Amino acid sequence: MEPVFLGVDIGGTKVAAGLVDARGRILAKARVPMVSREDAAAGLRSVQSAIAAALQAQPGKGTAPSAIGISSPGPLDPERGVVLNPPNLPCWRNFPLVEEIQKAHGLPTHIENDANAAALAEALWGAGAGFRYVFYATLGTGIGTGLVLDGRIYHGRTGAAVEAGHISIDYRGPRCGCGKRGCIEALASGPAMAQRARERLAAAGPAGAKVLELAGGDPQAVTAEVVAAAWRAGDPFATAVLRDTADLLAIWLGDVIDVLEPEVLIFGGGMGELFAEWFEHIRAQLPQWSINSRCREIPLVRAHYGEDSGITGAAALCLAAPPVV
Repeated sequence: MEPVFLGVDIGGTKVAAGLVDARGRILAKARVPMVSREDAAAGLRSVQSAIAAALQAQPGKGTAPSAIGISSPGPLDPERGVVLNPPNLPCWRNFPLVEEIQKAHGLPTHIENDANAAALAEALWGAGAGFRYVFYATLGTGIGTGLVLDGRIYHGRTGAAVEAGHISIDYRGPRCGCGKRGCIEALASGPAMAQRARERLAAAGPAGAKVLELAGGDPQAVTAEVVAAAWRAGDPFATAVLRDTADLLAIWLGDVIDVLEPEVLIFGGGMGELFAEWFEHIRAQLPQWSINSRCREIPLVRAHYGEDSGITGAAALCLAAPPVV
Protein backbone atom coordinates (compact mmCIF):
# COMPACT_ATOMS: atom_id res chain seq x y z
CA MET A 1 0.00 0.00 0.00
CA GLU A 2 1.41 3.40 -0.97
CA PRO A 3 2.22 5.83 1.84
CA VAL A 4 -0.07 8.64 2.94
CA PHE A 5 1.18 11.93 4.34
CA LEU A 6 -0.52 14.48 6.55
CA GLY A 7 -0.16 18.03 5.25
CA VAL A 8 -0.90 20.96 7.56
CA ASP A 9 -1.31 24.47 6.16
CA ILE A 10 -1.16 27.22 8.81
CA GLY A 11 -2.34 30.75 8.12
CA GLY A 12 -3.13 33.78 10.21
CA THR A 13 -6.86 32.98 10.40
CA LYS A 14 -7.17 29.26 9.55
CA VAL A 15 -5.45 25.90 9.72
CA ALA A 16 -6.17 23.43 6.92
CA ALA A 17 -5.01 19.83 7.10
CA GLY A 18 -5.33 16.95 4.68
CA LEU A 19 -4.22 13.44 3.89
CA VAL A 20 -2.29 13.25 0.63
CA ASP A 21 -1.01 10.17 -1.16
CA ALA A 22 2.37 9.76 -2.84
CA ARG A 23 0.90 10.89 -6.17
CA GLY A 24 -0.31 14.21 -4.80
CA ARG A 25 -3.99 13.31 -4.50
CA ILE A 26 -5.89 14.72 -1.53
CA LEU A 27 -7.81 11.92 0.17
CA ALA A 28 -9.45 13.95 2.92
CA LYS A 29 -9.18 17.46 4.29
CA ALA A 30 -10.52 19.73 7.01
CA ARG A 31 -10.26 23.36 8.04
CA VAL A 32 -10.54 25.06 11.44
CA PRO A 33 -9.98 28.61 12.72
CA MET A 34 -6.45 29.53 13.74
CA VAL A 35 -6.20 31.18 17.16
CA SER A 36 -3.17 33.32 16.40
CA ARG A 37 -3.59 36.20 18.85
CA GLU A 38 -3.59 34.32 22.13
CA ASP A 39 -0.71 32.36 23.64
CA ALA A 40 1.48 29.70 22.02
CA ALA A 41 -0.56 26.85 23.49
CA ALA A 42 -3.76 28.17 21.91
CA GLY A 43 -2.07 28.27 18.51
CA LEU A 44 -0.84 24.72 18.96
CA ARG A 45 -4.34 23.55 19.92
CA SER A 46 -5.64 24.97 16.64
CA VAL A 47 -3.11 22.90 14.71
CA GLN A 48 -3.94 19.77 16.67
CA SER A 49 -7.65 20.36 16.07
CA ALA A 50 -7.09 20.55 12.31
CA ILE A 51 -5.03 17.36 12.36
CA ALA A 52 -7.74 15.52 14.29
CA ALA A 53 -10.44 16.78 11.92
CA ALA A 54 -8.50 15.67 8.83
CA LEU A 55 -7.91 12.20 10.28
CA GLN A 56 -11.60 11.97 11.15
CA ALA A 57 -12.58 13.01 7.60
CA GLN A 58 -10.70 10.12 5.99
CA PRO A 59 -13.22 7.70 4.46
CA GLY A 60 -13.43 4.23 6.00
CA LYS A 61 -10.56 3.14 8.18
CA GLY A 62 -8.11 4.64 5.72
CA THR A 63 -4.36 4.51 6.05
CA ALA A 64 -2.42 6.03 8.91
CA PRO A 65 -0.05 8.78 7.77
CA SER A 66 3.64 7.91 7.73
CA ALA A 67 4.85 11.48 8.24
CA ILE A 68 3.62 15.02 8.80
CA GLY A 69 4.49 18.14 6.83
CA ILE A 70 3.72 21.71 7.90
CA SER A 71 3.44 24.77 5.68
CA SER A 72 3.70 28.00 7.65
CA PRO A 73 4.28 31.69 7.07
CA GLY A 74 7.83 32.75 7.72
CA PRO A 75 10.21 33.68 9.06
CA LEU A 76 10.99 30.20 10.33
CA ASP A 77 13.92 27.83 10.64
CA PRO A 78 13.13 24.63 8.71
CA GLU A 79 16.31 22.89 9.87
CA ARG A 80 15.49 23.30 13.57
CA GLY A 81 11.72 23.14 13.07
CA VAL A 82 11.21 26.49 14.79
CA VAL A 83 8.65 29.18 13.90
CA LEU A 84 10.54 32.42 14.47
CA ASN A 85 8.35 35.53 14.30
CA PRO A 86 5.73 35.61 11.52
CA PRO A 87 3.81 38.91 11.60
CA ASN A 88 0.46 37.17 11.16
CA LEU A 89 1.17 34.51 13.82
CA PRO A 90 1.91 36.64 16.89
CA CYS A 91 1.19 33.67 19.18
CA TRP A 92 4.52 32.09 18.23
CA ARG A 93 7.95 33.54 18.82
CA ASN A 94 10.85 31.06 18.50
CA PHE A 95 8.30 28.29 18.93
CA PRO A 96 9.51 24.67 18.41
CA LEU A 97 6.45 23.57 16.44
CA VAL A 98 8.03 20.50 14.84
CA GLU A 99 9.16 19.18 18.22
CA GLU A 100 5.65 19.66 19.65
CA ILE A 101 3.93 17.89 16.76
CA GLN A 102 6.43 15.01 16.74
CA LYS A 103 5.98 14.59 20.47
CA ALA A 104 2.19 14.43 20.12
CA HIS A 105 2.02 12.09 17.13
CA GLY A 106 5.26 10.11 17.11
CA LEU A 107 5.80 10.73 13.39
CA PRO A 108 8.62 12.33 11.39
CA THR A 109 7.61 15.98 10.97
CA HIS A 110 8.88 18.62 8.56
CA ILE A 111 8.19 22.35 8.26
CA GLU A 112 8.72 24.84 5.47
CA ASN A 113 7.88 28.36 4.38
CA ASP A 114 4.48 28.29 2.68
CA ALA A 115 5.69 29.53 -0.73
CA ASN A 116 8.56 27.02 -0.77
CA ALA A 117 6.20 24.19 0.13
CA ALA A 118 3.71 25.15 -2.57
CA ALA A 119 6.56 25.35 -5.08
CA LEU A 120 7.59 21.82 -4.15
CA ALA A 121 4.07 20.41 -4.62
CA GLU A 122 3.82 22.03 -8.04
CA ALA A 123 7.25 20.70 -9.00
CA LEU A 124 6.55 17.15 -7.87
CA TRP A 125 2.89 16.71 -8.84
CA GLY A 126 1.47 19.87 -10.36
CA ALA A 127 2.15 22.34 -13.16
CA GLY A 128 5.92 21.93 -12.78
CA ALA A 129 6.02 18.14 -13.04
CA GLY A 130 8.63 17.11 -15.61
CA PHE A 131 10.67 20.31 -15.26
CA ARG A 132 14.02 20.37 -13.46
CA TYR A 133 14.14 24.08 -12.55
CA VAL A 134 10.84 25.41 -11.25
CA PHE A 135 10.10 28.97 -10.13
CA TYR A 136 6.82 29.48 -8.26
CA ALA A 137 5.12 32.71 -7.23
CA THR A 138 1.94 33.17 -5.27
CA LEU A 139 0.39 36.55 -6.02
CA GLY A 140 -2.15 37.86 -3.53
CA THR A 141 -2.00 40.08 -0.46
CA GLY A 142 1.76 39.66 -0.79
CA ILE A 143 4.06 37.99 -3.29
CA GLY A 144 5.75 34.81 -2.06
CA THR A 145 8.17 32.80 -4.16
CA GLY A 146 10.07 29.53 -4.17
CA LEU A 147 12.62 27.75 -6.34
CA VAL A 148 12.85 23.99 -6.77
CA LEU A 149 15.93 22.47 -8.41
CA ASP A 150 15.81 18.79 -9.37
CA GLY A 151 13.01 18.15 -6.87
CA ARG A 152 14.68 19.98 -3.98
CA ILE A 153 13.87 23.37 -2.48
CA TYR A 154 16.68 25.90 -2.82
CA HIS A 155 17.26 27.59 0.54
CA GLY A 156 20.55 29.43 0.11
CA ARG A 157 23.17 29.80 2.82
CA THR A 158 20.88 30.61 5.76
CA GLY A 159 17.46 29.53 4.48
CA ALA A 160 16.47 33.04 3.39
CA ALA A 161 16.94 32.61 -0.37
CA VAL A 162 14.43 33.33 -3.15
CA GLU A 163 12.52 36.16 -1.50
CA ALA A 164 11.87 37.38 -5.03
CA GLY A 165 8.76 39.28 -3.97
CA HIS A 166 11.21 41.75 -2.47
CA ILE A 167 13.21 42.41 -5.60
CA SER A 168 13.06 46.17 -6.06
CA ILE A 169 12.32 47.42 -9.57
CA ASP A 170 12.03 51.11 -8.57
CA TYR A 171 14.27 52.51 -5.86
CA ARG A 172 12.06 55.62 -5.68
CA GLY A 173 8.91 53.53 -5.48
CA PRO A 174 6.50 53.02 -2.58
CA ARG A 175 7.92 51.64 0.63
CA CYS A 176 7.29 47.92 1.04
CA GLY A 177 6.34 46.25 4.31
CA CYS A 178 9.87 44.84 4.38
CA GLY A 179 11.28 48.38 4.60
CA LYS A 180 12.72 48.60 1.08
CA ARG A 181 11.34 50.79 -1.69
CA GLY A 182 9.88 49.61 -4.98
CA CYS A 183 9.63 45.89 -4.25
CA ILE A 184 7.37 44.08 -6.69
CA GLU A 185 5.16 43.20 -3.70
CA ALA A 186 4.65 46.92 -3.05
CA LEU A 187 3.79 47.49 -6.71
CA ALA A 188 1.88 44.45 -7.98
CA SER A 189 0.24 42.66 -5.04
CA GLY A 190 -3.53 42.83 -4.63
CA PRO A 191 -3.45 45.77 -2.16
CA ALA A 192 -0.92 47.61 -4.37
CA MET A 193 -3.13 47.28 -7.44
CA ALA A 194 -6.16 48.47 -5.45
CA GLN A 195 -4.20 51.46 -4.18
CA ARG A 196 -3.20 52.32 -7.76
CA ALA A 197 -6.85 52.30 -8.78
CA ARG A 198 -7.91 54.45 -5.80
CA GLU A 199 -5.21 57.05 -6.55
CA ARG A 200 -6.33 57.32 -10.16
CA LEU A 201 -10.02 57.57 -9.38
CA ALA A 202 -9.70 61.12 -8.09
CA ALA A 203 -8.65 62.39 -11.53
CA ALA A 204 -10.59 59.87 -13.61
CA GLY A 205 -13.98 61.57 -13.57
CA PRO A 206 -16.63 59.62 -15.51
CA ALA A 207 -13.97 57.10 -16.65
CA GLY A 208 -13.88 55.63 -13.15
CA ALA A 209 -17.65 55.29 -12.81
CA LYS A 210 -17.81 51.50 -13.20
CA VAL A 211 -15.17 50.81 -10.58
CA LEU A 212 -16.77 53.29 -8.21
CA GLU A 213 -20.19 51.73 -8.78
CA LEU A 214 -18.88 48.25 -7.95
CA ALA A 215 -17.28 49.69 -4.80
CA GLY A 216 -20.65 51.00 -3.62
CA GLY A 217 -19.68 54.60 -4.36
CA ASP A 218 -16.83 54.58 -1.83
CA PRO A 219 -13.34 54.98 -3.33
CA GLN A 220 -11.83 53.51 -0.17
CA ALA A 221 -13.82 50.30 -0.78
CA VAL A 222 -12.01 49.65 -4.07
CA THR A 223 -10.17 46.31 -3.86
CA ALA A 224 -8.30 44.17 -6.35
CA GLU A 225 -11.47 42.08 -6.68
CA VAL A 226 -13.49 45.20 -7.60
CA VAL A 227 -10.94 46.19 -10.26
CA ALA A 228 -10.95 42.64 -11.67
CA ALA A 229 -14.75 42.58 -11.83
CA ALA A 230 -14.82 45.91 -13.67
CA TRP A 231 -12.19 44.67 -16.13
CA ARG A 232 -14.20 41.54 -16.87
CA ALA A 233 -17.16 43.81 -17.56
CA GLY A 234 -15.06 45.56 -20.23
CA ASP A 235 -14.26 48.73 -18.28
CA PRO A 236 -11.37 50.72 -19.87
CA PHE A 237 -10.29 52.31 -16.56
CA ALA A 238 -9.90 48.91 -14.89
CA THR A 239 -8.18 47.54 -17.98
CA ALA A 240 -5.55 50.27 -17.77
CA VAL A 241 -4.91 49.51 -14.09
CA LEU A 242 -4.46 45.79 -14.82
CA ARG A 243 -2.28 46.47 -17.86
CA ASP A 244 0.07 48.64 -15.83
CA THR A 245 0.28 45.95 -13.14
CA ALA A 246 0.99 43.29 -15.77
CA ASP A 247 3.76 45.50 -17.17
CA LEU A 248 5.34 45.75 -13.72
CA LEU A 249 5.21 41.96 -13.41
CA ALA A 250 6.95 41.68 -16.78
CA ILE A 251 9.80 43.92 -15.58
CA TRP A 252 10.16 41.77 -12.47
CA LEU A 253 10.07 38.49 -14.38
CA GLY A 254 12.78 39.78 -16.69
CA ASP A 255 15.02 40.06 -13.63
CA VAL A 256 13.97 36.62 -12.37
CA ILE A 257 14.79 35.08 -15.74
CA ASP A 258 18.16 36.83 -16.00
CA VAL A 259 19.21 35.59 -12.55
CA LEU A 260 17.67 32.11 -12.47
CA GLU A 261 16.54 31.13 -16.00
CA PRO A 262 14.01 28.55 -14.74
CA GLU A 263 12.37 26.07 -17.08
CA VAL A 264 8.87 27.12 -16.03
CA LEU A 265 7.25 30.05 -14.21
CA ILE A 266 4.20 29.00 -12.15
CA PHE A 267 1.69 31.41 -10.63
CA GLY A 268 -0.70 30.69 -7.77
CA GLY A 269 -2.86 32.79 -5.46
CA GLY A 270 -5.88 34.93 -6.28
CA MET A 271 -3.88 37.48 -8.27
CA GLY A 272 -2.07 34.63 -10.01
CA GLU A 273 -5.44 33.35 -11.26
CA LEU A 274 -6.31 36.85 -12.47
CA PHE A 275 -3.05 37.49 -14.29
CA ALA A 276 -3.11 34.10 -15.98
CA GLU A 277 -5.39 35.94 -18.39
CA TRP A 278 -2.56 38.39 -19.04
CA PHE A 279 0.20 35.84 -19.63
CA GLU A 280 0.47 36.55 -23.35
CA HIS A 281 0.72 40.27 -22.69
CA ILE A 282 3.43 39.70 -20.09
CA ARG A 283 5.34 37.30 -22.34
CA ALA A 284 5.30 39.87 -25.16
CA GLN A 285 7.02 42.42 -22.86
CA LEU A 286 9.78 40.10 -21.64
CA PRO A 287 12.39 40.86 -24.35
CA GLN A 288 12.39 44.50 -23.19
CA TRP A 289 13.32 43.47 -19.66
CA SER A 290 15.53 40.38 -20.05
CA ILE A 291 18.88 40.01 -21.77
CA ASN A 292 18.10 36.33 -22.32
CA SER A 293 17.36 36.01 -26.05
CA ARG A 294 15.20 32.94 -25.38
CA CYS A 295 13.20 34.37 -22.49
CA ARG A 296 9.88 34.00 -24.30
CA GLU A 297 10.38 30.24 -24.55
CA ILE A 298 9.84 29.84 -20.78
CA PRO A 299 6.19 28.88 -20.17
CA LEU A 300 4.07 30.95 -17.80
CA VAL A 301 1.44 28.65 -16.30
CA ARG A 302 -1.22 28.63 -13.61
CA ALA A 303 -0.63 26.59 -10.49
CA HIS A 304 -2.40 23.24 -10.38
CA TYR A 305 -3.37 23.13 -6.72
CA GLY A 306 -4.94 26.53 -6.09
CA GLU A 307 -6.26 26.90 -2.55
CA ASP A 308 -5.03 23.40 -1.66
CA SER A 309 -1.40 24.31 -2.34
CA GLY A 310 -0.63 24.60 1.37
CA ILE A 311 -1.90 21.11 2.17
CA THR A 312 -0.19 19.43 -0.79
CA GLY A 313 2.95 21.50 -0.31
CA ALA A 314 3.21 20.43 3.30
CA ALA A 315 2.66 16.80 2.34
CA ALA A 316 5.30 17.05 -0.38
CA LEU A 317 7.88 17.87 2.28
CA CYS A 318 7.53 14.28 3.51
CA LEU A 319 8.46 12.87 0.13
CA ALA A 320 11.11 15.24 -1.11
CA ALA A 321 14.86 14.84 -1.12
CA PRO A 322 16.85 17.02 1.30
CA PRO A 323 16.87 20.72 0.34
CA VAL A 324 19.56 22.35 -1.74
CA VAL A 325 21.48 24.57 0.72
